[in-house]
Amino acid sequence: MTQLTEDQTAMRDMARDFVRAEVIPFAADWDRTAEVPVETLRKLGSFGFFGVTIPEEWGGAGADFPSYLAVTEELSYGDAGLCNAVNATNSFANNVLAFGTPAQKEEFLRPVASGRDVACMLLSEPQAGSDAANLRARAVRTGDTYVINGSKCFITSGATAGVSLVIAVTDPAAGKKGISAFIVPTDAPGYKVVRKELKLGHRANDTCQIALENLVVPAANLLGALGDGLKIALSGLEYKRVVVAAQAIGVAQRAFDAALRYSRERETFGKKIFDHQAVAFTLAEMATDLECARQLCAHAARLKIAGMRCVKEASMAKLFASQMCERVCSAALKMHGGYGFLNDFPLEKLYRDAMVFQLYDGTNEIQKLLISRELAAGY
Repeated sequence: MTQLTEDQTAMRDMARDFVRAEVIPFAADWDRTAEVPVETLRKLGSFGFFGVTIPEEWGGAGADFPSYLAVTEELSYGDAGLCNAVNATNSFANNVLAFGTPAQKEEFLRPVASGRDVACMLLSEPQAGSDAANLRARAVRTGDTYVINGSKCFITSGATAGVSLVIAVTDPAAGKKGISAFIVPTDAPGYKVVRKELKLGHRANDTCQIALENLVVPAANLLGALGDGLKIALSGLEYKRVVVAAQAIGVAQRAFDAALRYSRERETFGKKIFDHQAVAFTLAEMATDLECARQLCAHAARLKIAGMRCVKEASMAKLFASQMCERVCSAALKMHGGYGFLNDFPLEKLYRDAMVFQLYDGTNEIQKLLISRELAAGY
């Protein structure tokens, strides 16, 4: 286990206690009905979980990165979809903290970090996923405003969020340097939820297609400088990938705990199935996988905190943890036999939730590409 400080342990335990009392008992129902538990989200926000690393002066918890990872693991242990909504909100808050003006921080960061608003980012488009520079949404300057038109997809909390960060092209001739970022309240005319996606997992958050139709945004809502959009969208990717690794660890830990508990209760051929060597060895491999992922995650976090280059380590953490999560959830499901296949047990949900960690914040193929580039460069 990674050693936590007293403050980090307190943050983790706050999340853990909340998850046991107010998430786990309801997560299966949220999953079955694809319900976004807005009131539960608001309670999480009131604990400071929407701005874990945001300074207290802006309404956040003022905690450190390891605390955020510990909170993420605990929330994902309870429900990965709910955790993803919290993480998307933290991502928005971190971007506004890093690039926003004092006025923008007062108007948009404080309500989010203090838990009053859920937030989202509108980056991906049908033709632009991992290739984030291939955007088509346009923002055209008209006096003191910008008018935005375009289509966005795979937007976490696109319908639940009260505020969004929209990435759009402001100068098509400038390529990657012609992309800008805008803070947009989601109740603005022209922000339209076209569709809430039906998903394999992570059903406790809404993932949406969004249409931007003649959406008028004050020029004062430009985040950062004109042309900083791609830099803002991709900023802190190492940070985000370590967070995804922590999410995967939380889901895998829940599956492992269920398998270990079941192995001590279930009897076959006159003994607990844990006492069958094949089962015990499988559990040993699962526990080892989990610890390896957790240590990779902690190592990348230490480098990030120290201000050291960690592209390779963050990608390794995300790559390994996401693959580990699928392996552990699969093994746990199989250990339950036919019961693991039933909706009455949590394993089938955990297995479904595990699938997406290999896709967002850079697919695992992208992680392999980044790791290989770092190796070629001698890092």
